[in-house]
Amino acid sequence: MSVGYGWKWLEEEDEEDRPDKPRRYGVTEMRGPNYTLFSHDLLQDTFESMGQFVDGLKFTGGSNSLMSKSYIKEVTNMAHKHNVYVSTGDWAEHQLRRGPSAFREYIEECRQLGFDTVELNFGSLDVPEETFLRFVRLIKSSGLKAKPQFSVKVNKSDIPTSGDRAYGAYVVPAPRTSELVEDVDFLIRRAERCLEAGADMIMIDADDVCKHPDDIRADIIAKVIGRLGLEKTMFEASSSKTSEWFIRRYGPRVNLFVDHAQVMDLECLRGRNWGKNQMSVHGSPLSLF
Repeated sequence: MSVGYGWKWLEEEDEEDRPDKPRRYGVTEMRGPNYTLFSHDLLQDTFESMGQFVDGLKFTGGSNSLMSKSYIKEVTNMAHKHNVYVSTGDWAEHQLRRGPSAFREYIEECRQLGFDTVELNFGSLDVPEETFLRFVRLIKSSGLKAKPQFSVKVNKSDIPTSGDRAYGAYVVPAPRTSELVEDVDFLIRRAERCLEAGADMIMIDADDVCKHPDDIRADIIAKVIGRLGLEKTMFEASSSKTSEWFIRRYGPRVNLFVDHAQVMDLECLRGRNWGKNQMSVHGSPLSLF
């Protein structure tokens, strides 16, 4: 027997409240230290008050490079006590400048510091696709999770102009250009290859897709989710309006990356769409719809 919801058909065994952590879907990843450094007390208060709603903590903008290793280890230990995974964010490209072995050393350091997930931005790394896939496999072989990040706009010279575009097909190198073009099919094909190589989640860059709530590219998002699935994709919700759009369109199972100030509102949105009473979360019923 199946139960029909507005956003998806779920099997009867899935007709339940949001599952406990660790979750395969409905993941909320929280932005950690970036423009302002999170204090120990603020992180502790956040985890104690909202830890049950937070699945992951991401160090964004290379903020971990500004912190002592002892503080990073303290943060990762604190997160793990609340069953929260910790992600590196986008920083790997800066390590490659140190030499050929730098990436392997970077992964080992991440593991020792207590990171669980390494995020790789394809655009920032600017390496051949096969090299990128080797990085994904290296992360997995080190016992960590890999989360590649892709943008819908790619360098025009990366897109084959003719011939076979199948997985692994040899493409004659083209002269590099600075022109960026939109190609969601190319994004999806690259993402699919990463998933085949062992990647755990695909992060979609918010730029040109869902950065601004009044300019969300519903067509691109629908195509990405349709091909890769809700469980394997994550989107950045830059505001509560963006979160509301995603929950309205795809239900509580969508994986979102949000600022720490949005966690409570996002959980209320998820609960509202499960039909749960959120009095215990927000203190009063939501009237968002």
